[in-house]
Amino acid sequence: MTDTPLWTPSAVDRAQAELTRFRARLRVRHPEAGDLSTYAALHRWSIDHPELFWAELWRFCGVIADERPGREPWDRVLVGGDRMAPPAPGVGPRWFDGARLNFAEHLLRRRDDAEAIVSWDERGRRRALSFAELHAEVGRIAGALRKTGVVAGDRVAGFLPNAPEAIIAMLATASLGAIWSSCSPDFGAKGVLDRFGQIRPKVLFACDGYRYAGKRIDLRDRVREVADSLPDLRAVVGVPWLEERPDWSAVPRAGSWTDFAARGAGE
Repeated sequence: MTDTPLWTPSAVDRAQAELTRFRARLRVRHPEAGDLSTYAALHRWSIDHPELFWAELWRFCGVIADERPGREPWDRVLVGGDRMAPPAPGVGPRWFDGARLNFAEHLLRRRDDAEAIVSWDERGRRRALSFAELHAEVGRIAGALRKTGVVAGDRVAGFLPNAPEAIIAMLATASLGAIWSSCSPDFGAKGVLDRFGQIRPKVLFACDGYRYAGKRIDLRDRVREVADSLPDLRAVVGVPWLEERPDWSAVPRAGSWTDFAARGAGE
């Protein structure tokens, strides 16, 4: 063991760091905080004044929330901060009480052509999506979910690999205030139903299969078994993974990802 650091940032790195910019903001807005030039001093101030620290971090990071003209988007930054226990109604701890925001809105705030998602499988690179393309695709799927009757508080499930469609469907679900749950495609039907049977999803996104160690594993029979056992299911959205245009005719209420996305175009 050695106390020698493996890496030390240069003076240029430190000057350009976000933490340096944040400290500079605090010096202007909270001169009473004193010298915050060291990490230890900043950490100490954040513990002694959590309401001030986290409110400034919220503003510095540009958190998007429902606006309240003439006032902050929250009622209180921290409720029950001295309570070392799981959150409980009325006593907390709760952060930014009264604020309303959407997770998906933050992840979709970029609209440029830089790569947002790059998808690979065991055979190599499959697909890349820019931030602009991701935003547009999420909008289409969200529109289709809305037309299927999904509203805030409903559940949407994904029986999918780590694919762009899984991220798109999750963000589309979150954008509506609905709840997303997912299972890996290597789950058996019983394992999937143990999870999804409890939440009773309205829509299921499922792939036609996956590859493992060079083997092709078709999931459509498993998807049919799962779909038959979910009484509130209104639609199964088939995601192509093994085949470019898989046949979903044997799965009740199933259609292709392309057709489902087309329903949400223009929303």
